[in-house]
Amino acid sequence: ARQGKVRLRGADWPETPIWGYDGAVPGTTLRLKQGDELKVRLINELSEPTLIHWHGLRLPNAMDGVPFLTQDPIPPGGTFVYEFVPGPFGSHMYHSHHNATDQVGRGLLGAFLVDPADPAQRYDTKYGATQDIVWISNDAYGGFTINGRQFPATAPIVAAQGEQIIIRFMNEGVMMHPWHLHGMPMRVVARDGYPLGTAEFTADTLGVNPGERFDVLIDCRNPGAWAFHCHILPHAEGMDGM
Repeated sequence: ARQGKVRLRGADWPETPIWGYDGAVPGTTLRLKQGDELKVRLINELSEPTLIHWHGLRLPNAMDGVPFLTQDPIPPGGTFVYEFVPGPFGSHMYHSHHNATDQVGRGLLGAFLVDPADPAQRYDTKYGATQDIVWISNDAYGGFTINGRQFPATAPIVAAQGEQIIIRFMNEGVMMHPWHLHGMPMRVVARDGYPLGTAEFTADTLGVNPGERFDVLIDCRNPGAWAFHCHILPHAEGMDGM
């Protein structure tokens, strides 16, 4: 965990100080296969204590990353090794749980994906998905962001007509965001890392609360440049908006 700087809104905007894992926001997406062991050494290069909580994962209590409950906060200059076999498979997150409103708001967050051991359960096999996109929203320090950026610095999603894509919504902020896609629906296939199975449903607007993850499948059959935005309109239209 270290300090860094990013440009939230493009090259003509000033850099914004951030705290990030490896100095980036979001941190590196961690991706393992079900049954693999994770070993992460956190080196604290910040000016205050910190640690990592592995959000949504089943793991030993000592690895849960909650200050004064499962471990002491890691002091500046200190290190801690997290080691466990993550599960279940699905979409999860990792972030600070110490002074979290400030630290997560500044950028101490990332995605943690666990692929199923059974290849038939993978999205590329199960749905024929050709793109697997992580979409992390935040709404504290730095304004309303998607993957650490505000519009127009956010990257467009580009797909070929007829392509199947998966988007993994992850809310690391403190506000609910109803994501709305124009022109085509979203098929909601998993919530908080758990497949919905026969409870899958179709929507064009999906509210994602703080801490929640939703995986959606989009059948990109309708060509064009389509808007994709939070439907709390001040979040989409303000100077610090998504």
